[in-house]
Formats: sequence, C-alpha cells, structure tokens
Amino acid sequence: QVQLVESGGGLVQAGGSLRLSCAASGRAYSLYTMGWFRQAPGKERELIGEISPYGYRTYYGDSVKGRFAISGDNAKNTVYLQMNSLKPEDTAVYYCAARAIRYDYWGLGTQVTVSS
Repeated sequence: QVQLVESGGGLVQAGGSLRLSCAASGRAYSLYTMGWFRQAPGKERELIGEISPYGYRTYYGDSVKGRFAISGDNAKNTVYLQMNSLKPEDTAVYYCAARAIRYDYWGLGTQVTVSS
C-alpha cells in the first residue's frame, strides 16, 4: 500500500510561483511512476505530468509545458511540482498519484488558487 501526502498549496497572484510536494511512503518514488493531476470545479481530472522511477523521464501536458516542472528526491521519497508563471486557469485541487501500470494510489489533494 502506498500513501501519498500533498502539501504546498495556497493562494498566489497571477504570474507567481508555488512548489507542491508529495511525500510518499516506502520506496514509491523508486518503484512507481509518479503523476500530478488537477481538477478544477466542473471539470474532469487532468494529468499535468508524470515522472518515471528515479526521474529518468518526465512528461508534461500541453497546458503546463514550459511553466511547470516535476522533480524528485529519492532520499526523501518526495516528488515536487514547481509551478511558475501561474494563471487564474491553473486554479484547481492538485493531486499526487502513483502507478505501476494504472494510477491506483492517490493523495487527498491540495488546493491551489491563482488570483488575477
């Protein structure tokens, strides 16, 4: 069983930055692909990006490419989502998830609100 806990959300002005953290239990970062998702009110959950075990490969969705970056710390078993140039449309609950094949493990999410 993998437990994931997100932190770092909050209120930020447009153009600002935030860094989200996802603390994982066990050796999740070295065993699973870790993904960041977000869900805005009235919208479907969206995959923002993901990072492979040990960070060898990353993927980003078009909506965040060039603004967001995912990284990980194997020693801390933590994955990060650095968000720059934030826009009001980035407002959502952000979730961390882990998968071997499909995303079976999820955190509870952290709210990010970007004011205009």
